[in-house]
Amino acid sequence: MNFWERDLTPACGRQASPLLEGEGNKKMQIIDGKKISKEILDEIKKEVTMLSFTPVFCDVLVGEDPASIQYVDMKAKRAESVGISFHKAAFPASISTNDLIKEIQALNKIENMCGIIVQLPLPLHTDKQKVFDSIDSSFDVDCLGTLASEKFYNGDTKIGFPTALSCMALLDSVGLDLKTKKIVVLGRGMLVGKPVSALLQFRNLSPVVIQSKTENKEELIKNADVIISGMGQGKYITGDKIKTGAVIIDAGTSESNGGIVGDVDLESVKLVAGYVSPVPGGVGPVTVAMLLKNVLTVAKSK
Repeated sequence: MNFWERDLTPACGRQASPLLEGEGNKKMQIIDGKKISKEILDEIKKEVTMLSFTPVFCDVLVGEDPASIQYVDMKAKRAESVGISFHKAAFPASISTNDLIKEIQALNKIENMCGIIVQLPLPLHTDKQKVFDSIDSSFDVDCLGTLASEKFYNGDTKIGFPTALSCMALLDSVGLDLKTKKIVVLGRGMLVGKPVSALLQFRNLSPVVIQSKTENKEELIKNADVIISGMGQGKYITGDKIKTGAVIIDAGTSESNGGIVGDVDLESVKLVAGYVSPVPGGVGPVTVAMLLKNVLTVAKSK
């Protein structure tokens, strides 16, 4: 599997434009994911106070990966800040798939449970899909289980893939008439490329999905008005590859010199692009907000 098929993201109409000016060029605007995230979280907090119970959200952590632990702790803080009770279910990396499934089946029965996710990556010996499928589909707020995923792709998007919903929220914040725009999606991974393409198609839009075998990739990217990228190929998108005024939603992350970079080389595109979501500070914060919005949706359906 190459980077066109992967998603390396951290594991939706809005009012226009919570944006910040890009440094060095007044034409390019940075889409402020932190501000959009705060707006969504504020809305969630208001709606949670109207519930007759406190919803519970559970993150299953297997092993002791420092980055995963940090991400789980951050989700805990966000959940609790909006009045959602957070439950961390931590297990050793040595746990078997069958034992992990039994633990998740027990979590399904917790009173007021409204969302269960499994923190990725899982240990190599784990059967990921069996683990995802052990989550009660009504609590599958990451949409990674077979039933929840099928429901989404059949057009029921009340619960959706959080990163894909985040991409759409960032894109909507720009206020474009997408029906007149050429849209490309880079990559076809299960967290970004595939569900983002579906969300666009549900709006009667026709995105071009670019994969490793796609012919004329560079030409398609160059002619695109909107680029949504989830490749995880650090700084792949440079100024010479895009058209003037292009809107770029960067949902890719990869490591570089001990830090995290996106698919977009911000320094290179700043004199060409119209709007760009940065990494970090773009898709990531909004993804967590959309995840909690899914939890709220489950709670409201109870």
